[in-house]
Amino acid sequence: MSKEKRPMEKKAPEPSRGWPGAGGGQIGYLDPPTMWRATTVQVCGLWPFAAGSGAPMTGVPLGQHLYTGATVCGDPLSWFTRARYISNPSLFMLGMPGLGKSTLVNRMLIGLCATGVVPLVLGDLKPDYADTVRALGGQVIVIGRGVGGINVLDPGAMGLAAKVIGGEAGKALESEAHGRVLNMVAALVTIVRGRPMDDHEQSVLSAALHEVRLRAEGRPPLLPDLLRVIAEGPERVRAVTLDRGDDARYREAVDPLHRSLLGILDGPLGSTFASETSTRIDLNAPAVCIDISRIGEADTQLTAAAMLAAWSDGLGTVAASHAMADAGRAPRRWFFTVLDELWRPLRAATGIVDRIDALTRLNRSLGLGDAKITHTLKDAEALGSDSDRAKARGFVERAGMVVCAGLPRAEMEDLRKVIGLSESEIELVSSWSSPPGWGSVREREEPPGRGHFLIKVGGRPGIPIRVAITRAEAELHNTNARWRETERPAEHNWTKGMWA
Repeated sequence: MSKEKRPMEKKAPEPSRGWPGAGGGQIGYLDPPTMWRATTVQVCGLWPFAAGSGAPMTGVPLGQHLYTGATVCGDPLSWFTRARYISNPSLFMLGMPGLGKSTLVNRMLIGLCATGVVPLVLGDLKPDYADTVRALGGQVIVIGRGVGGINVLDPGAMGLAAKVIGGEAGKALESEAHGRVLNMVAALVTIVRGRPMDDHEQSVLSAALHEVRLRAEGRPPLLPDLLRVIAEGPERVRAVTLDRGDDARYREAVDPLHRSLLGILDGPLGSTFASETSTRIDLNAPAVCIDISRIGEADTQLTAAAMLAAWSDGLGTVAASHAMADAGRAPRRWFFTVLDELWRPLRAATGIVDRIDALTRLNRSLGLGDAKITHTLKDAEALGSDSDRAKARGFVERAGMVVCAGLPRAEMEDLRKVIGLSESEIELVSSWSSPPGWGSVREREEPPGRGHFLIKVGGRPGIPIRVAITRAEAELHNTNARWRETERPAEHNWTKGMWA
């Protein structure tokens, strides 16, 4: 009797984590395989299907790609000089406070310093960078009332380099130094007045600066010397006022400028800018930070003036270094400047954006990379005139790299008008601006967007990265240093009327 054929029963596949139940050997998770990174030349024989991740690998290691986990490297100087990704060695960064903007720039600063680039932090407000510069063996210059000042009439390193170089090159450098001094004094006048100088006043100021330099006899002139020249009215200064020998016409032409300079000297800016420079920038320092954190938050005029003076002095030092290198008197060096809290000087006065533009426009020809940092594009929209707003937006348009931390959707829509952003990129960056949830039970819960950035270069798709800081970076850079758990506020004893 033939046996009835039965269909073959399909055997269940063995589960990858073992069988459930007692003795089944089930495990809760699988150990991830070891990951190795190598060039295609090294691994082609082991794994013939090796392929690049698509993330840039030139420059300072910044973090990991948010989706692929690949290491992402980059900085304005490396992407301009080596990778040729960008045509202008500049970075513009926007993001809400507390999401890690200065932390990312600190990492670029450390990485570039290791390659021989000289970081210049020109106006550290919190300070965010002073400890890092000290750890790198650099120079920290403190500016503020009673602790240090900048003589805005001092040509600084450019004047010294012009004397060393001499000849036609030295004269050209003297002319450049004169232009920087003129631009800086005009910026101070603009801040005091709240509006730009008139055209004829700039001519008067330029002639007065030439005259005061001749009278100084080798020493750096001071603001009181400039006031004395305008008050006396020498022939060089009178000639540009068209006074035609009439003293009343001369006084009418120079009195508004004279009053503004007196306002600088006797007002809130005088003690910081009317005396000799307390400490000059060291051309041989591996890094430099001008710390203006001693200036109070409410002192907006002095803060803006100190930032502009630091920028002028620092960029003048860069120009002097390159002039010395061109003359064969010093080695060639590259520089990376950090211009943080850009919104502060922008809001100081109408027309101040012209002074910032004049100070920073020529970075590509100076062997200089820069990082400008602010919160949102609304900082530019708050300026007084359409012209100023357009010029401030130009800072973003000209930037080789635009880096976004968490921003509200409305801000991203505004940014889309300046740089190309897809809808998915807007959604991603907007999600990073959300705070941690109310029901969080973890201690020290961080915002979801902290350490997350989107890097945009031209019309290319953005590169989303996640930055994880090292212990050394955490110790050097803590913007919440005054909110430590170990330093609880003292309890007030209301019965005794004193702090217990």
